[in-house]
Amino acid sequence: MPLRRLEYKWLVGITFVLALVMQILDMTILNVALATLGEQFDVGAGTLQWVLTSYMISLAVFIPSSGWFSDRFGSKRTFQFAVLMFTTASVICGAAPGIKTLIAARFLQGIGGGMLVPVGQAMLFRAFPAQERAKASAILAIPITAAPALGPLLGGALIETASWRWIFFINVPVGALALLCSILFLVEERGRKPARFDFPGFLLAGCGLATLLFGLDRAAELGWANPIVWGCLIAATLLISGLVWRELGAADPMLDLRLLGNRIFGTGNLLLLCQTGSMFGVLFLVPLYLQDLRSTSALLAGLVLMPQALSMLLVTQLVSRVYGRIGPRRLIAGGFVVLLVSTGTFQFVDLSSSLWSLVGSLVLLGCAMGMLMTPLQTAAFAQTTGAYMGQATSLFNVSRQVATALATAVVASALVMFTDSAMSGVTPTDPQAVAQARMAGFHGAFLVPVVFGVLGLVLTARVRDADAVATLDREATTASRSSTVG
Repeated sequence: MPLRRLEYKWLVGITFVLALVMQILDMTILNVALATLGEQFDVGAGTLQWVLTSYMISLAVFIPSSGWFSDRFGSKRTFQFAVLMFTTASVICGAAPGIKTLIAARFLQGIGGGMLVPVGQAMLFRAFPAQERAKASAILAIPITAAPALGPLLGGALIETASWRWIFFINVPVGALALLCSILFLVEERGRKPARFDFPGFLLAGCGLATLLFGLDRAAELGWANPIVWGCLIAATLLISGLVWRELGAADPMLDLRLLGNRIFGTGNLLLLCQTGSMFGVLFLVPLYLQDLRSTSALLAGLVLMPQALSMLLVTQLVSRVYGRIGPRRLIAGGFVVLLVSTGTFQFVDLSSSLWSLVGSLVLLGCAMGMLMTPLQTAAFAQTTGAYMGQATSLFNVSRQVATALATAVVASALVMFTDSAMSGVTPTDPQAVAQARMAGFHGAFLVPVVFGVLGLVLTARVRDADAVATLDREATTASRSSTVG
């Protein structure tokens, strides 16, 4: 069917998926190219870390303000600016003559990436009626699950067969196609038009979130006792406290924190933190286990992780079809139960475990993520009107970024703590004893995703199908209303 004959909501989905694939591929491809970049520019790990950190800080600054820009200038224009900025910065990254240029270009990429996701998500959720939001979440699952699985494989292939520069140049055709689709198919939309730019809110939100993410990133590497980490976390606490005070008292806030007072939206943000924290905790540990303890190649580690993404994608599509009849509460509760089972199985992984058993645990994890993603996102935005959608998606993506950074920091710290504890009293010259102690460290760290899962299951008690009634099928809506009245 020609694109022009497709319904508008599907055109929005196609455009957003293209842009999201570009952004997620860029993030996952770069992870496997860091060693090559270090050799190319002859820099150490400290300097190289800023290739990632500059992007992260830029995201932190512009995600909170993306809703305001979308409301002020229109979602189509803001989305096009984000795609154009990301694509142009990718060209600069690929052509960078030195590490300083690359770091600066990565910051520019973060400006585009920070606006692209929340603005695109807001357009998608506006385009789909409330009862079809589960389909919109299923669309989002395609790039979110497929791109991380393909990224490391594609990155390795580009580095080996072409050049490191192509890990950035690969974004150009995808970005150009996304930009073309946005020009041809998107219509301009605005939320409630803000009166003026809340500059104090912009500074507090951007600086507070950037400082928090930087502190968590340093905690993963330096440990929680490091004075840099403590300084960042204290500063972030003060800045974010100032942000809350400012935004709750502002007539026209940069980031409308009042939206978190809505029961289903506030709970959805907390559940997102638990889901994301658990998943990224496992995905951080498994490659380390495979490559450090089992001495597998990066390629094999990527292949072991791929079935998890495929199972998540499949289950997400199935859940989107039954969500309207079952409702979010039971699906989310079931998802966290499966999550606890899957994360619990990692306690039985040892130095000689079959890789197929590991794949089985990861496939189960993917099923849990698939059960959670659609009902969680659909229910969270059930009571959000189009006028507030840009602000809501900004807050939702802030939660996602914080959860990712928090999970990485806590899991990395737990791995060091449990490994050091297990290593005490072990003879360093005994390789078998050292390996067993390190395995014990991984077992301790794998408890962190379990804790996130337990918190998520407890919070599920706050989810009520009646709060998400607008997103359910008519039959389910009637039944929910009857049970509420009764």
